[in-house]
Amino acid sequence: MRLLLIIGAVGLVALSTLRVATPAPTDSRAQELIHTLKLTVLPKESGYLGIIGVSAQKVNVGGRMLAVQSQNYYMLTRERPINYLHWLAPDDTHILVEGGPVDYFIFHPDGRVEKVTLGFDYAAGQRPVVAVPGGCWKALRLHEGVSFALMVNTLSPEFKPDRVKIGEGAAWVKQFAGSAPWATPDALRKLIGPNWISDGAQKDTK
Repeated sequence: MRLLLIIGAVGLVALSTLRVATPAPTDSRAQELIHTLKLTVLPKESGYLGIIGVSAQKVNVGGRMLAVQSQNYYMLTRERPINYLHWLAPDDTHILVEGGPVDYFIFHPDGRVEKVTLGFDYAAGQRPVVAVPGGCWKALRLHEGVSFALMVNTLSPEFKPDRVKIGEGAAWVKQFAGSAPWATPDALRKLIGPNWISDGAQKDTK
């Protein structure tokens, strides 16, 4: 009997540890938005994506006809708080719809960096819209303790899978390390996340 009690106590401790290690369920409002807007997990970059559509007008880009603009829903949640580092050919404008705030880390090709906060506290310097020029690297991070942030983003010209690059490696970290107080090698590595590219490895642009 005593042995059974000990085994039972050990099991309860293990179960308690498992529960602590498991992330808290996504906020109910976030669940509702994911369901209503039909958002799905975005591979590699993370977060949730929902395609809205593309504009009817076209533009010639290097001999290729692309829609002038495409539009998406994008969401970060407590469970998926980071949009990992990626490079986009089109201009990318994000508009906060609900929730937030979200920090934007923008890395320009000339070596400049920006940290901009998308949010509704204008007095604190937050903005409801963040515009990222084409040809920049960027990553997003939901503020700690925030349940979610729902955004709409427009890409001009339209997004295509061959117009994005995901992940980077040591040379990129070295290029931008120290460019701002927050741009430490460790912080930059965390923005790359699981998409770290080893030296000599071929980049996956899909």
